[in-house]
Amino acid sequence: MGRRGPPPKPTALKILEGNPGKRPLNKREPQPKKDAPRCPAWLNSEAKAAWRRVVPELKHMGVLTCVDGDALAVYCDTWSRWKQAVRFIHENGEVYTIKDDVGRVKYVQQFPQVAIARNLLTALNRYQQEFGLTPASRSRIVTAERAGEGSGILEFLGIGVPRSA
Repeated sequence: MGRRGPPPKPTALKILEGNPGKRPLNKREPQPKKDAPRCPAWLNSEAKAAWRRVVPELKHMGVLTCVDGDALAVYCDTWSRWKQAVRFIHENGEVYTIKDDVGRVKYVQQFPQVAIARNLLTALNRYQQEFGLTPASRSRIVTAERAGEGSGILEFLGIGVPRSA
């Protein structure tokens, strides 16, 4: 059974919103280094093309960290498989006919690629929301540049600031 309810908000976002729930803030939330992970060699050419297209944008948005590589690789692989299924549908249509021994059409059957494309699209939408790749999900993301790093609230609370020894 999966977790119930919406995923938790990052602590920095709660602070920027004024902690509307008034619940205790996680002052020890991990803050991975903002850096682009390396593209895995096992991705096919279509997935690598998606990687090269998305990574610069995610870096520019300030949401990509060094630990996001696996999730990003799955997103790019899913994108590649979805595109392959959609390409098949464009070339062959969504259905094919099943005929009897005489050649009369008994019924029309949906290609498996239609369901595959639909399922992959659902997964893609989830990954796009996680990475802020949809207009609605971007409206919920507040990066340090947009929030005004100079405000000092994150530094005051000790969140996202490396501690000196």
